[in-house]
Amino acid sequence: MIKTIDRLMQFIQHAGISARQFDLSIGAGNGYTLRMKKNNASIGSDVIENILRIYPQLNVVWLLTGEGTMLKTAEKQEPLDFDQLPAHKQEEIEQVIEQKIKERQEHELKRLLKEVTKEIEKSQNIVSNKNIKD
Repeated sequence: MIKTIDRLMQFIQHAGISARQFDLSIGAGNGYTLRMKKNNASIGSDVIENILRIYPQLNVVWLLTGEGTMLKTAEKQEPLDFDQLPAHKQEEIEQVIEQKIKERQEHELKRLLKEVTKEIEKSQNIVSNKNIKD
């Protein structure tokens, strides 16, 4: 029988974080989640309250019973504020943004380089043609 702790481990994996990161995010002691899993123990209601406060997208019915979907449906879910995301997720988002900015800058620099090269070639042709006529 799949227990709440098993479903919680599925959610942690889905969230792309380690059990340690998850424990820290909900204010639990280091190793709490893995200890509960190892001992096939039940999760306390105070811990579940913290989990749902930090991860509001998690469907409590699924977590406790296994019924329904892991995440709440989009219509019930409010967009997350960047400042409310865990620090590691904020860093991940910032890295993606920085990479996209870098890619756009590189693309724009290449485009400008082509334009300048064409202008230089045009100028050289004009000078060459003028020298030939002279």
